[in-house]
Amino acid sequence: MFTHIMIGSNDLERARGFYDATFMALGGPRGEVDARGRLIYVYEGGRLMITRPIDGKPATAANGGTIGIAAPTSAHVQAWHAAGTAHGGTAIESPPAERSNGSFVAYLRDPDGNKLSARTAASR
Repeated sequence: MFTHIMIGSNDLERARGFYDATFMALGGPRGEVDARGRLIYVYEGGRLMITRPIDGKPATAANGGTIGIAAPTSAHVQAWHAAGTAHGGTAIESPPAERSNGSFVAYLRDPDGNKLSARTAASR
């Protein structure tokens, strides 16, 4: 259904440090900067793009929005969470944990305040 997700950042180098670390913890590649200066992550058919807002105003986090990221195992979720907190992210909600449906999930806010979740598939 989606071709990509685009979020804003006020500091692309800080965002790159955070997202490179978290995506590499999941087995993904480092981000690439395109000709327009956008930071792009492509992995298993998904695309996350990070940019300075084109209207010149400060980037802000979506109120009520969460970007969900698929992870292969609970160990990957824990590595993602550790990499994120070590690179400017903030742990939010509960610690990484198994949910009643058998999925394993963790939540972070990136350095710009965007809410992210890494999650394994539900086992039941």
